[in-house]
Amino acid sequence: MKLSHDNSQVYRTTPARTGKMMIIMLGICIVGGAIFFSMWDYWISQPAPVVGMMSETIEHDVQAAFTGVHIPVELSFIESPDFRTLAFNALPGDPNHNPTITMNVGDEINFSVVNHGKSFHSFGVTAADEGFGGIIPGSEVAAASNPLKPGEGGESTFIAGEEGTYYYICTVPGHREQGMVGKIIVGDVPVEEVMETAPEPEVMEEVAEPEVMEEVAEPEPVAYDGVISIPDGSSIPGCDETNECYIPYHVTVSAGDEITWSNDDSAAHTVTSGTPSGGPDGNFDSSLFMAGNTFSVTLDEAGEYPYFCMVHPWMVGIVTVN
Repeated sequence: MKLSHDNSQVYRTTPARTGKMMIIMLGICIVGGAIFFSMWDYWISQPAPVVGMMSETIEHDVQAAFTGVHIPVELSFIESPDFRTLAFNALPGDPNHNPTITMNVGDEINFSVVNHGKSFHSFGVTAADEGFGGIIPGSEVAAASNPLKPGEGGESTFIAGEEGTYYYICTVPGHREQGMVGKIIVGDVPVEEVMETAPEPEVMEEVAEPEVMEEVAEPEPVAYDGVISIPDGSSIPGCDETNECYIPYHVTVSAGDEITWSNDDSAAHTVTSGTPSGGPDGNFDSSLFMAGNTFSVTLDEAGEYPYFCMVHPWMVGIVTVN
């Protein structure tokens, strides 16, 4: 029989030495934490690269020397009564509609924006001639994921580093396309003037008998079957013509039942009790929830609960609690 022995050296330590090592490691953590948090303003001064990529912000390498010129600009978010047309300051055809701002390289625009509408809005400046990305850091007021509610406002600044055309927009998806966009002309870029031609004289036709328009019947209430869908494309006006912005449009439930909405659209939405004309009534509010998410509420009192989307106010629905 052959026996083998492990003659490797074994290192041991004492409790006192272990305690000293733990104290040293704790001290290193405390000092490192103190240094980290003392530089907190630095760490949060710029978003991480991945955040910039996700939000499509544009980093501008060109830094212009500040000329000392401040340009105060006051803007308000407004909406047409049917919410299909959005604008700054005034609706199309009215004075001060989406005013064009002119400035020189190095001048500073001081924006003061207020949400005078009934929907949610946010603000920013971009060099992109379409879409809602590429927002220049420092020009933002709120964000699409945390927008301004009615009556809220904010301030921001913008200094152009080079000549060109920039755009101030509502950064909530879809709102730029509905009209919330204005130009900022920097330097000697020629401002495009839209020449209005005199309209051709109208030929008066014989007035025909007025047609009797049939009213679109409001859908009958249906029993709640487990989910109310916010369908794809509901963030664009049109679903209201067939009452299909929330499907089903009108549901009935028993008191104490839980009701769930599913955001099956690509845009963010809200489910807010009340009406677009009267505003929220305080019974329930999902706040902004993104595509693919759900919101649930339980209503214990019988009655009819109209609701709408604060971002896209043409979207309306009804819950009747028995």
